[in-house]
Amino acid sequence: MSIALCMILYNYLVYFFLFAGVALSIITHKLTVKAALLGGVVGLLVFKGGGYTGIIMLALFFILGSAATGIGLKKKQALGAADENKGGRTAGQVMANGGVAAILGAIAWYIPALSPIVQLMIAGSIAAATADTLSSELGTLLGRRFYNIITFKKDQPGLDGVVSIEGTLTGAAGAVIVAGVYSIGHGWNSELLWIILAGIIGNLADSILGATVERKHLIGNNLVNFLNTLTGALVCLLLFLI
Repeated sequence: MSIALCMILYNYLVYFFLFAGVALSIITHKLTVKAALLGGVVGLLVFKGGGYTGIIMLALFFILGSAATGIGLKKKQALGAADENKGGRTAGQVMANGGVAAILGAIAWYIPALSPIVQLMIAGSIAAATADTLSSELGTLLGRRFYNIITFKKDQPGLDGVVSIEGTLTGAAGAVIVAGVYSIGHGWNSELLWIILAGIIGNLADSILGATVERKHLIGNNLVNFLNTLTGALVCLLLFLI
């Protein structure tokens, strides 16, 4: 079998898994119908622009995020830190976490010459999304002392902008995993550290926005998450340029 034919078959396999993922998300009520369809579009664009490495990173974010959300659900509900979307995550939440990666994927697909930098930015955005999700979902359970990221005073876990050392480290671990997947696909070099840093900075930016403008109800959580992933992408861009 020729290499070209193998690539075609692998591509169709990815399309199959994307379709299966959309269907499964709807059937299991993990996502609303609109969110699942949008998630399929996000996955397609990330694959077209980021290749197999891009879609694997995105799938990894979804798997880790879903697993972290389900751990200690009762305790998180008692603290008011659990997601209240019983009917499944919405299209807004999908766009908040995957929108930046999808836009970048479309750019890389349309302008292949930009692929090296854009694919790095995709990794940065997914690292930030993963770091934020893991630190939020698991930090509440693992943390011992919780602080407001602006005042550094003790605060209630589950509130916007409240962090713990354990949660921050868990988020960093998520960024390390994403960076490792990227490096497997693109080679082991300084970009590994850039992606980890992008995930950590994006997560911290999310907490700062949560403690300030989100607490004042000036912007919502979806926009905060979108800005978190955008920050991760821009950190990678900046490091690439300098």
